[in-house]
Amino acid sequence: MNKHLLALLGSLLLIVASVPQLGAQPLPTPGPATASLGVIPQPPSDITAKSYILIDFDSGLPLASLDPDMEREPASLTKLMTAYVVFSEIRAGKIGLEDQVTISERAWRTGMDGASRMFIEVGERVAVEDLLRGMIVQSGNDASTALAERVAGSEGAFVDLMNAQARALGMHRSYFANPHGLPGHEAQYTTPADMARLARALIRDFPELYGYYSEKSFTYNDINQSNRNLLLWRDESFDGLKTGWTSAAGYNLVSSAKRNDRRLIAVVMGIDAPNHQRGGIIRANESQALINWGMRFFESRKLFEGGTVLNEPRLYKGASTTVEAGLAEPFWVVLPQGQGERLQATMELHGPHMAPIEAGDTVGEVRVTLGGETLGRQPLVALETVEAGGIFRWLWDSTVLAIRSAWPL
Repeated sequence: MNKHLLALLGSLLLIVASVPQLGAQPLPTPGPATASLGVIPQPPSDITAKSYILIDFDSGLPLASLDPDMEREPASLTKLMTAYVVFSEIRAGKIGLEDQVTISERAWRTGMDGASRMFIEVGERVAVEDLLRGMIVQSGNDASTALAERVAGSEGAFVDLMNAQARALGMHRSYFANPHGLPGHEAQYTTPADMARLARALIRDFPELYGYYSEKSFTYNDINQSNRNLLLWRDESFDGLKTGWTSAAGYNLVSSAKRNDRRLIAVVMGIDAPNHQRGGIIRANESQALINWGMRFFESRKLFEGGTVLNEPRLYKGASTTVEAGLAEPFWVVLPQGQGERLQATMELHGPHMAPIEAGDTVGEVRVTLGGETLGRQPLVALETVEAGGIFRWLWDSTVLAIRSAWPL
C-alpha cells in the first residue's frame, strides 16, 4: 500500500479514536445538601376536595395532586383570567388605573340575584382601579362585566380575549363563557392544573399589580366588604388569590404563600359543605394544609441555567467540527428536603450529528435522578446554528464516518 495512503489512514484512525464516545456522561452533582429528614409523608389524607394540585412557583413543577386535569366549573375563579386580560391591557398602555368607566345597565344587572356585587350604579363613572378592587377583593360580578366592556367593548368580545389568552398560557382544558363565572346558557370549565398555571402567570407577569390580591377588604359607596379568602387573616405568608362557589362547582380556592423566598401555589376544587361559613373554612383549611406540607418536606432547585454550554459534541460535514449544546430552559427539580447530596445528573449524546444544524435542534438529553428514580429530563439542544461545510470537509468527514462504521473504536 502507498506509504502516503497509509499515513492518511493512520491519521484518520487517530481522529476517529479521539472523538468522544456517545452515551451517558456524568454532570457535576448539583449543590450541597442539608440534613436528611428521613421518611417523607404522603400529602394530607384528610383533603376532601374532589381535585387539587400543589405546585412550586419557581419551577412550575407539581408537588402533589389529585385528578389535576379533571374539568370542573370554575365559578368565580374565572375572575383570575379576567384580571390577567385587564392587567395585560394596563401593561400595554391601552387603559390606565385612573381611567373612568361609565357603568352600563348590563354591568349593573350582573349578579343581582343574590351573587356577589360591588354595588355600582347605572351611568356612574368608576375608576378602573376601583373596579379591579371590586372584582378581586369583593368578587364583584358587576365590576367584572364593567371591566370587560371597557377593555373589549362588549362582554362577548372580551370572552374571546379570555379564551385566546388561555390558549397562549397553555390552559388547554379551560373554556370561559363570561368574565365573572356565574352559571349561564353556555358551560364553562377549567382544571386545577390550568388554574395553577394561570395563578403562576399572574404572579410572575404582573408583580406590580398582584398586591390587590392580598387586600383584606374594600369599601365602595360606603359599603365595606371583606375578602373571602380566610387565609389572608390566618397567616401573613399568604397573599392571594381567589375564592369561588356555585352550587354546581362547590367551594374552590386558589391560594399562594411565600416563605423564605420560596412560593407555593395550591388549588382546591369541588369541596362540599352545608353552608358558606363551613365551605369557606374547609377550603382554607385544606389549602393551608397542602402549602404547609409542601413547605415543610420539599425544596426546589435550579440545577442548570438555560443557554449555558454543557457540551460541544462532534459535528460532521459542517463549517465547524463541534456545536455548542445546552438546555433551552433552566432545569429545575423538586425533591424531598435533605436529599440534595443524592442527586445525580447525566448527559447522553445522540448522533452522529450532521450539518447543517439549527439552534434548538435536539442533540441529546440531560437526566436527573434521585436514588435511581428520574426526577426530570430535558433535551440537550444546539445553542447555535452551524451551516454545512465545504466539499473538503464533506469528503473528510464522510471518510471518518465510514471508518467508524467499519471499525468502531
